Amino acid sequence: MGGMALPPQPWPTGLVTRPEPLVRRVLAPNASPYTYTGTQTYLVGDERAVVVIDPGPAEDAHLDALTAAIGSAQVVAIACTHTHRDHSPAAAPLAARTGAPIIGCAPLTMEDDGPRADAAFDVDYRPDRILADGEQLAGPGFTLTALATPGHTSNHLCFALEESGALFTGDHVMGWSTSVVAPPDGDMGAYMASLERLYEREDRIYYPAHGEPIENPRQFVRSMIGHRRQRERQILKLLGEEVREIHALVARMYAGLDPRLVGAAGRSVLAHLLDLIRRGLVRQDGERFVLT
Repeated sequence: MGGMALPPQPWPTGLVTRPEPLVRRVLAPNASPYTYTGTQTYLVGDERAVVVIDPGPAEDAHLDALTAAIGSAQVVAIACTHTHRDHSPAAAPLAARTGAPIIGCAPLTMEDDGPRADAAFDVDYRPDRILADGEQLAGPGFTLTALATPGHTSNHLCFALEESGALFTGDHVMGWSTSVVAPPDGDMGAYMASLERLYEREDRIYYPAHGEPIENPRQFVRSMIGHRRQRERQILKLLGEEVREIHALVARMYAGLDPRLVGAAGRSVLAHLLDLIRRGLVRQDGERFVLT
């Protein structure tokens, strides 16, 4: 929960920036409290061929900016890290414009009207092919390897650029905020396991869908794991003090929280509680949670 304040405008919306030779970035015009300055779409490759990662929202201005950035290059694939509505809806119209296949995460249809601090699911996403963990997308001079990182969503993938040591982290690791883990699809146990998996890797830099690049990946992931473990310890301590219900836990854990985020904070606490139940440390009694 919680991120930093938005940086001062102007933001580079619609402009092509090149953080490294094989990577270009185009910022979508969908800034919000849960997308920061907007969704960052990445073009991996060169003027001959590219893979488009996280095409973003189906906004005409963004699609036009992507089409201009692609130019005459062949689009090998349109690859989505997951199917929240700020990431995948532009896949279908971009495929129609370019003739490219949609290859990436699995579809996920979930009606979820609960309080969120991120976008709801894109129920219209239809991939031509689903990438399994370890499968690759390649073009002249570049190779992207899919890395299954469930937790933020059950279908989340990251993509590793083998030639440069870059990892495109979607919403699993972001440069401005902690990732939202909201049940029923978000799973804290899976999320922590995915963080541990990234910690074991030697990636040089992370390019998230929101926020700045992360240039010290292992240190950053270690701090994220520490933050979640601290929240877990906080919950166990409060349960020991007979704070039993989610709303009471949120009130104690998130003092001064913006009232609009209280519901989403409750989802995060629930994600921790469900993980603690699975591990045999907590049990549920109606609306109340108690130590075992």
